[in-house]
Formats: sequence, structure tokens, C-alpha cells
Amino acid sequence: MPTWLRDWPLDPWILFPLLIAMGLYLRGWTLLRRARHRRITVWTALAFLAGFAAIFVALSSPIDELAGLLLQVHMTQHLLLTMVAPPLIWLGAPLAPTLRGLPQPIAVVAARLLSLRLVRRLKIVGHPLATWSVFVACLLVWHTPAAYELALGSHAWHHLEHACFFAAGLLFWWPVIQPWPSSPAWPRWTMIPYLVLADLQNTALASVLTFADRVIYPTYSSVPRLWAISALEDQATAGVIMWVPGSIAFLCALAWVIGQQLAPPVAPDRYRDLRDHVRDVKGESSWPLHTT
Repeated sequence: MPTWLRDWPLDPWILFPLLIAMGLYLRGWTLLRRARHRRITVWTALAFLAGFAAIFVALSSPIDELAGLLLQVHMTQHLLLTMVAPPLIWLGAPLAPTLRGLPQPIAVVAARLLSLRLVRRLKIVGHPLATWSVFVACLLVWHTPAAYELALGSHAWHHLEHACFFAAGLLFWWPVIQPWPSSPAWPRWTMIPYLVLADLQNTALASVLTFADRVIYPTYSSVPRLWAISALEDQATAGVIMWVPGSIAFLCALAWVIGQQLAPPVAPDRYRDLRDHVRDVKGESSWPLHTT
């Protein structure tokens, strides 16, 4: 078995936060399921755990070691961090289970903070214009030769690159998934051009890698070549990986949003479950959450 396949870089700085976050979520999920919370289902747990599994595979599996030798593997790693893990985590509705999984004193403080009108109205972080811009800027900047080479040559910069990709992914997918109990800043139909434009940007960047007639990132010309794959072939394959699976992710989300637009309209009280959850955390029968 090759050395890279046997090496699992179980970095404690990655593993421990993942385990802690998963433990809090699962504890809260179990408690909310016992209370028959209608928004917490088996599917939300599976989505959340799948998202964390994608992070683990990207950062703590042989993929991380192989990424330094093959650009196509490095691209797969980035797709896991931007296009797979973030939407799955938001589909897991992580707020309520994580809040419920916290120790009681911390959960009470967090619940009070979440009930503040100012906190509920703080939408700038999740505004589609901001999230789209950050996502696109992150991809473009980190795929410039200077930034990419900097990350390849330094562990610290490499970790920062991964953190930026994951954070940008979380921001980008926030208004698409619109995880409860957040409220949309723009009408739901605006997610259609939001996703289409993101896909066009992804396609343009991928085409540069796919059709380039020279190696854009010199590091991959100097590393040992695996399986007789040339650096230029590796680069073209990386572009195809960014292009096809990336577009599939955007198009699946696009189909989901269009399906929502075609469905009969509903007007749920998005704060009702949060009110119930806050009362449950506080152990009180009443403590209304302002909704205006």
C-alpha cells in the first residue's frame, strides 16, 4: 500500500473541534427529538453529519497528503470545503440542536441573545450581495498563481486557504439554504440568478485551468509525478473537476429553488419553533420572543 494511502493526518486542531461540535449537535438533537420538535428529523442529523464527514475527508484523510502532489486532488479537497460541506451543514438546521446541546447556563445566555431584536435584524452577514461577493472573491484570489503557490509552500497559509474556502462556502450557501430561524434579505426567486451567476464564474475559472497550454502553478511541475500523469494533464483534470461537479452542485440547488417557487405558497411562523425552543431551554412555560 502506498505511503500516502496509509497516512491519515489526524490533526488535533481539526479533529477536536469537529468532535466537540458533533457532540453538542447530537446531544441537542437527541433532546429535541425526545421533545418531538417538528423541525428536527433524522434527515437533518444525517445532513449535518455528512457535512462534517466531508470536512474530515478533506482535511484529515490521505486526500490532504495527496493534494500536494496532484492538483486534481487539491481541487477535490476545495470542492468538499466549499460545495459539499457547507450546504449539508446548513441543511442540518444546526442552530437549535447546538443550542440545546450546550450546558444549561450557556444555553440560557445564548437563547437570550438570540431573542434580542437587534440580533434578529442583523442581516448584513447573510445578505446575498455580500455572501456572493465574498465567495467569488475568495475563489478568484486564492486561485491566482501567487496566492496558490503561497499556500502550497506554507502550512500556515495552506490552513488559512482552507479556512477561507470553508467560511466563504458557509456564507455563500446561507441565503440558498436559509437555515432556520434566519429570514431572507431578498425574495426567494433572486436565488435563481444568484446561483446562475456563481455557476458562470465557476465555469470561467475552471475553463482557464482546463484549456491552459502551460502549467499555471509551477510547484506541480517540480513534485514527483504519480501514475505517469503530466503536470499539464493534472491541471486540465483539475479544471474539469471544478467545472463539472461544481456546476452539478449549483444546478441541483437551482432545481431545488425553482421547485420551491413552483410549490403552493405557505406562510409559516418562522419564530414559533424558536419560541418553543427558548422556553424549553429556560424551563419556562412562557417567555415570548418578539417577532416585530
